[in-house]
Amino acid sequence: SGVFEWAEIPVDYDPLMAKLITHAGDRATAIAAQADALDQFAISGVRSNAHFLAALMAHPRWRRGDPSTGFIAQEFPIGFKPRAPEGELALRLAITAAAIDHRMNQRRRQISGQTPGLAPRRSDGARSVFLGRARFDVQIEEGEDGLLIRFEPGGAAHPCASDWGAGEPVWRGSIDGETVAVGVRPILNGYGLTHRGGAVDAYVFTRREAELAALMPAATRGAASDALLCPMPGLLKAIRVTVGEAVKAGQALCVIEAMKMEMALYAERDATIEAICQNVGDRLAVDAPILHFGFRDAP
Repeated sequence: SGVFEWAEIPVDYDPLMAKLITHAGDRATAIAAQADALDQFAISGVRSNAHFLAALMAHPRWRRGDPSTGFIAQEFPIGFKPRAPEGELALRLAITAAAIDHRMNQRRRQISGQTPGLAPRRSDGARSVFLGRARFDVQIEEGEDGLLIRFEPGGAAHPCASDWGAGEPVWRGSIDGETVAVGVRPILNGYGLTHRGGAVDAYVFTRREAELAALMPAATRGAASDALLCPMPGLLKAIRVTVGEAVKAGQALCVIEAMKMEMALYAERDATIEAICQNVGDRLAVDAPILHFGFRDAP
């Protein structure tokens, strides 16, 4: 690591916090070690590329040793967004969410000062895990060496063990005998989970809570953001548009200089430039608004 407590990382240089190096007897094993290590990073307060690097370790082209200087532009043409979990990754995160929620319920039952005369209610172990909109019904059983989490109906049972405690930013444990590390971020009534470059908001309900949740109206997605925000600290080198100009999706809007490189920012959809908030030569912080859009509805 190249940083220390209270160190300031200026925008004039590459904002490098640390380098992660893994080695092994062959490329595949070194990549696997790197993926395991990246899952154990817990960085908060600032954005980092740890999730991107974790996704990179799982990318087929990277794993077969076929990168190039155009790799990012070719494989992530609209930028990187953590992938929604599916398949084996979704099952692993569902198990983790169920195990975390079970531990938190155990903790709540031990809180002092509860109503006298009322024994803490024991759970029947039936839970519904939601990863976004995907639902997984599980049955949780306690054993001597951890938990047994069975997917219903008729799904496989997975042994799961961990000494994770409330507030820890990384869940470390084993699933099906394999060592696993999952990033954990508390959110309202749930947990934000990250693993292997995937990210999802997880919610764990009782069966009755899941039935009631299904009756709730689905939240509608809000309108697209009307502002272009600076993705990283940098210097505004050029503005390619003017107020009142109609722009098309994919059109270059401005150029930011950061980490000794110039990066163009593009329009995500057709819009009209309503206002320009910054001047060429301004130093911008993360999420500083650069310009504002007016969106045109499709005919």
